[in-house]
Amino acid sequence: MAIVVGIPSTNPGGLDAPFGTHFGHCDLYTVINVEDGDIKEIRTLPNVSHQEGGCLAPVQHLADNGVKILIAGGMGMRPLMGFNQVGIDVYYSGGVPTVGEAVQAFLAGELQAFNTNQTCGNCEN
Repeated sequence: MAIVVGIPSTNPGGLDAPFGTHFGHCDLYTVINVEDGDIKEIRTLPNVSHQEGGCLAPVQHLADNGVKILIAGGMGMRPLMGFNQVGIDVYYSGGVPTVGEAVQAFLAGELQAFNTNQTCGNCEN
């Protein structure tokens, strides 16, 4: 089974990049194509400005680029609802330090689904 995983990242992106803790304010996204549990392709996707559609602009940007799974450390309620609406499943990163560790934790089944208790109360992340 092939899936596309998006992970908020710090420049320059890639598996060794530091994990971007708030999805909407990250430098970019590392997008990883996974097939049968193996990483097949790694690319980066620039973040988009919140002025171009508010906090839902990054949600649509990821959906338009084929992302089906997002691993995040923090976000507001509106983006979480937006991901649910566009069919992207969101998982809580649990404080992993790098993109590579985040994707490995996901592939090992160690990450929990992101829930409303983990959203930021007053942020637009």
